[in-house]
Amino acid sequence: MFTLRTSLTSPFGRKVRIGAGVLGVSEQITLVHADTLDATDTLRTQNPLGKIPCLLLEDGTVIYDSWVILEFLQEQANSEALLPRAGLERYRVLTQAKLADGIADAALLMMYEARFREPEQMSRRWLDHQRGKVERGLAVFEANPPEDKLDLIGISLVCMFGYLDWRKPVAWRPNHPNLVAWLERMRALYPIINATAVPE
Repeated sequence: MFTLRTSLTSPFGRKVRIGAGVLGVSEQITLVHADTLDATDTLRTQNPLGKIPCLLLEDGTVIYDSWVILEFLQEQANSEALLPRAGLERYRVLTQAKLADGIADAALLMMYEARFREPEQMSRRWLDHQRGKVERGLAVFEANPPEDKLDLIGISLVCMFGYLDWRKPVAWRPNHPNLVAWLERMRALYPIINATAVPE
C-alpha cells in the first residue's frame, strides 16, 4: 500500500490519481491531504521542497514529483500504458507531456502572483511572460491535438485544462475549438476524468 500526499485541487496530484486509475493501482493508494502553506504539515519533512504530490511507500521511501511517481507506478504495474519504456516514441510522449505541464506551471505562477502579492506589487511584465507561455503552448496543441488516449500526454492535458477552467488565469476556450472538442471526447470516453475533477 502507498500513501499519496496531495490535495484534491492540485493538477499534479490529479495526474497521479488519473494515472493510477489507468494503471489499475488506485486501490493500492490512500489519499492523505497535504497543505503546502502549513508550516506544521509533515509534508515538509517528507518532501523538503514542501510540494505535492508526494508518495510514501511502506518501507519509508518517499517519491516525488508527479512524473517520478507515475513512472514508479507504471513499473509497479508492469505496464507501458502511460509511457513507452524506450525508443523515440518515449521521448515524443515525454516532450508533449512536458509542454502540457509547462502550460500548467505558467498558469500556476500567474495565480501565485495574484495570490501572494498586493495589487500594487504585481508585475504586469511577469504576468505577460507567463501568459505568453500558456498561449504558445495551447497554440501548438490546438494545431495538432493528441490522440483520444489517456497516456501521459492525455493525462497532463486533461489536468492542465482542469486547472485553467477552475482558476481561469486565461480564457482558453474561445480560441481553441479543437482542444475543447478533444476534452469533451475524453470526458465521454474516460469516466475517471470527471471523477477526479476539482470538487465544486
